[in-house]
Amino acid sequence: MTLRSLLAASGLVLVLAGPAWAVPFCIDNRPGVTVEFGTSFGGGPWFGHSSGEADRNEFDLMQLQQLGINATRVERWNGCIRAFVRRPGGGQVMEFYDPNTLRQVY
Repeated sequence: MTLRSLLAASGLVLVLAGPAWAVPFCIDNRPGVTVEFGTSFGGGPWFGHSSGEADRNEFDLMQLQQLGINATRVERWNGCIRAFVRRPGGGQVMEFYDPNTLRQVY
């Protein structure tokens, strides 16, 4: 196999696998101002996390669970709510939700 054909084959694999690498990105298009505040903890496992972030994650988790989504943990990621959801047959899957509508983002 020549270097040229190897590069062409590698490029084709990357093009075909590209959609599998795509991750959701949530954009907040609502008009208005967002104000966030909280306290920071220094040292230990909480270093770099604010209580405001933890409170927001807990609120997001409760909202998803009220909708019947069996989420075990959530966090904001790429503008979305990233949720770790238990599957009925066992195991977990990562799902993304719009923080404004709570609709799943694919």
